Amino acid sequence: MILSRVPGRADAPPKKSDPAFPTYRVLLKCLLRTYFVGAGFNTRGMQNVGLAYSMEPGLRAIYRDEERLRAACARYVAHYNTHPFWTPLMVGVFLGVEKKISQGLFPIPLMDKVRGTTIYTLSAIGDSLFNGGLLVLWSLSTICLLLAGFNAAAAAWCVFYFIALQAFKTATFLYGIKEDLSFLSRLKRWNLINWGQRLKIVNSGLLVLLWTLVWPGPIIWYLWAAVIGSMAGPAWIVMRLHISREVLGALLLAAYLSYPLVLGLWESVF
Repeated sequence: MILSRVPGRADAPPKKSDPAFPTYRVLLKCLLRTYFVGAGFNTRGMQNVGLAYSMEPGLRAIYRDEERLRAACARYVAHYNTHPFWTPLMVGVFLGVEKKISQGLFPIPLMDKVRGTTIYTLSAIGDSLFNGGLLVLWSLSTICLLLAGFNAAAAAWCVFYFIALQAFKTATFLYGIKEDLSFLSRLKRWNLINWGQRLKIVNSGLLVLLWTLVWPGPIIWYLWAAVIGSMAGPAWIVMRLHISREVLGALLLAAYLSYPLVLGLWESVF
C-alpha cells in the first residue's frame, strides 16, 4: 500500500521501485508544514515560499540525487497562490506527480502546465466555497445562536467546524498523494462551485434570521421591505449592469450627501 512503512528510518529515501513510499513520517511533516503556507507570503511569489517549505520533506525523500532534488525544489519556488484550505491537496497531488517524474512516468513540461491551471481554478472555487459560503455560514449561524442565548450550542458548533476543516485538509492531502492528478477529476464531479452558490442562498436566509433577532421593536412588513429593497436593488444593478460595487457605492453616497442641497434648490424654485 502507498501508506505502509519502510524498513529502517521512516524518512529514509526509498528506491525508485519501492512501492512503500511515502512513509507516515514524511507525510506528517508535509501536512503540518501546509499550515504555514502563508508565513513567507511575498508580493512576487505570493505563497511560493510556504509551498516549497511544505514540499521539501517529500522531495528530499523522493530524490536521492542532489542535482535532481535542486531541480525539483526549483519547480515550487515559482509563483503560487491559491486558497490556503486547498494547499494540503495541492502538496499531495504534487508529491504524487513528483514520484512519477522520478520514475520517468510523467513529463516535467506537462507538470508545469497542469500546475498553473489547477492552482488558479482551485483559488476561484475556494474563494466562493470557503470564503463566500462556509465561513460566512459559520459566522452567521454562530451569531444567531449567541443572540438566541444558545451559548453552549455555539461553542459546540465552532468545535465541530474546526474538526471538520482539519479532517477535510487531511483527507484531501491523502487522496492527492494516492491519486495525484486523477483526483482532480473526482473533485470536478463534486461540483463545488455550484455548492458555493447554494450556500450563499442559505446565508441569505440566516441574514434574515439575524435581522429578526436584532430588529428593535415590532416587525412591520413595509419597513422590512424597504431594508430588503435597499440591499437587493444595488445587488441587482451590480449583477445585471456589471457596475463596480465601489463605483455604485460612491454614487449612492454622493446622492445621499447631495440630497439636502437638491431638496433646497427644488423648494426655492417651486
